[in-house]
Amino acid sequence: SGLMTRALAPTGALLAFLSLWTGALWGKPMWGTYWVWDARLTSMLILLFLYLGYIALTSAIEEPRRADKAGALVAVVGAVNVPIIYFSVQWWNTLHQGASVSFTQSPRMASVMLTGMLLMSLAMWLYAAAMALWRVRSLILVRESHAAWVQQLPEVQAYRWARGWA
Repeated sequence: SGLMTRALAPTGALLAFLSLWTGALWGKPMWGTYWVWDARLTSMLILLFLYLGYIALTSAIEEPRRADKAGALVAVVGAVNVPIIYFSVQWWNTLHQGASVSFTQSPRMASVMLTGMLLMSLAMWLYAAAMALWRVRSLILVRESHAAWVQQLPEVQAYRWARGWA
């Protein structure tokens, strides 16, 4: 699980940053400012900082088991923050509206916007899954770099040959 959280953290940080950045670009013409200390915005900023803190902490600790344990504590705090982000518009008076799409009600948006949103959501899920699988493979190869099975991989042999190490 430590490898998977390490693999997912950069993508999560990227998506959290993109949501804050594009939200700021949208917020300027709608609200007249790029940033307000709104409950949803602030909790998303905390999530971004938690992702960056997780990445920094696990990268700073040399021993993988210790790094995974320390990172797990940050991940638990981040997991607690996710429902806070989701329910922030219901718990506090914020600038953000409630959910436009629900499993129990018909959508409150135009069908062309709903189609675009669902397609982009699917694309982002596929991107996140592909990046996580690619990164976890890379992390496994780095951890097992001295193992014989890694040395037999064609890409490792090609790399060694290109460097003149073979």
